[in-house]
Amino acid sequence: MKISTINPATEERLASYELLSQAKLGSVLEKSEKAFQKWREVGVNERGYFIGKIGRSLSKNKINLAKTITEEMGKPIKESIAEIEKCALLCSYLSKNIAGFLEKEKVKTEYKKSYVRFDPLGKILGIMPWNFPFWQVFRFSVPALCAGNSAILKHSGITTGCSLKIEKIFEENIGSGIFQSVITDSRGIESIISKVNGVSLTGSVETGRKIGALAGKNIKKIVLELGGSDPFIVLKDADLNFACISAVKARTINSGQSCIAAKRFIVVKERFNEFSENIIKIISKLKIGNPTEFKTDIGPMARRDLVLKLEKQVKKALKKGAKILYQGKEKFSRGFYFNPAVIYTNKKSVGEETFGPLFEIIKVENDIAAVKEANKTNFGLGASLWTNNIKKAEKYAEYIDAGVVFVNDVVKSDPRLPFGGIKDSGVGRELSRYGLLEFCNIKTIVVK
Repeated sequence: MKISTINPATEERLASYELLSQAKLGSVLEKSEKAFQKWREVGVNERGYFIGKIGRSLSKNKINLAKTITEEMGKPIKESIAEIEKCALLCSYLSKNIAGFLEKEKVKTEYKKSYVRFDPLGKILGIMPWNFPFWQVFRFSVPALCAGNSAILKHSGITTGCSLKIEKIFEENIGSGIFQSVITDSRGIESIISKVNGVSLTGSVETGRKIGALAGKNIKKIVLELGGSDPFIVLKDADLNFACISAVKARTINSGQSCIAAKRFIVVKERFNEFSENIIKIISKLKIGNPTEFKTDIGPMARRDLVLKLEKQVKKALKKGAKILYQGKEKFSRGFYFNPAVIYTNKKSVGEETFGPLFEIIKVENDIAAVKEANKTNFGLGASLWTNNIKKAEKYAEYIDAGVVFVNDVVKSDPRLPFGGIKDSGVGRELSRYGLLEFCNIKTIVVK
C-alpha cells in the first residue's frame, strides 16, 4: 500500500511512499531499543552538545527545510522559515539547560541519604500532525532525547517528506537509531504502542481518545495535546488597536490551522462595533494566495476536506442565527483555499473547533460575562485576555479553564514554559523542565 503527498496550492502530486511491513516495523523497534541502551549512557552534557549541533544544522538549512513544509502543507514560506528557527531555538535552549533539569534532587529525611533521580523510560513514540510538521516533532522529540530516551516518529501522511528530512537531520548529527521515522497505518501504530515505553500525540480529540485507549490498554505513559477553541477576550479597557492587530495575527497564523489559534473572539458590548470594524479593515488587506511568495499572508488549507468542513461550519452557524460580517472574494482555479470570513454569533457559538481563517465574534454584557463565556467549551488549551488592568487580568486568569493564559499577547508555545491543556484539550505537558520530565522515571532512592 502507498500514500501520496500533494501540494495544496497546486493540487499536484509530489511523491508516493510505501508503508512499512510488520517485519520492518519490528526492525525499527529493535534498532530503537539498541540505540536507547547506548544513548542513555551518554552524559547529559554530551547529550546537550549533540542537541545543540542539531539546532545549528537546522539554522544552516532552514530555507531548504522551510520549502518542504510549504510545498507539502501550504504554510506561507515566511512562517515556514520561522518554524524552523523556533526548532533551532528549542535545541539551543535545552542544550544549555539539560544538566540542570535532570540534576538529582536531594530530600532531607531521617535516612542517611534520600534523593530523586530522573531516568529515561526507553522508546517513545510520537504521533504528530501536519500543521506544524517540524515544530510539533521537535517539541516532542528533543526533550525526550535530552532525557536519554530514543524516539520513533509516526508523522501525518501528508507531510511524509518533512518526516524523512527530520530523520536525516537526527541521523547526521547524533547517529543511526536514536530517532527513526516510520510510514505506517493504524494497524502499525497499534503494534508499535504495545512495544514502546511511552506515547506522545498531537492531534484531534477523536484520535486522542483512540490512542489514549490503546496506551491505557498497554499501560503506557502518554502525553496528549489535542484540539482547542481558544478564547480571545477583549475587555472594556483594552488597547483596541493593539488588540485588533493581534487578533488577526492570532487567527491567521498558519492560515488558521493551529490548535492554539484564537477561535472565539469574546468582546464586551461597548467595544464590539469598533473591534469588528477594525479587524475587517485589517483582514481585507491581507494577501491570500501562493504560499511560496514572501508577500503572502494566508496560504491554502492543507486538504480539500478541511475547506469543506469550514464551509459546513459557517452554514451551521448561520442556521443558529449567526451573521456574516465579512467574507473575502478571491477566486482560485486550483488549490485548497478558503477566503477569510468574520461571523457574529451572539453567543450561539459554532460549538466545535474551527481550523482555518474563520473569525467567530461573540458579544457579551461585561467583563465577568466575558470570562464566563470563555469557559463555555469542552476545550481548555489556551486563552488570551486583553486589558490595561494587569491586576484584574491576573485575577481573571485564575478562573479561565485553560493550560495557557496570555495577557495582552497571542497564545504561543515557548521552550522555557510548560505547554498543554485540560479537559478535551489533553493531558500532560510539553516543553520546559516539566515537559522533559514527562518521559522520565521519577525514581526515589533511599539509603538507610
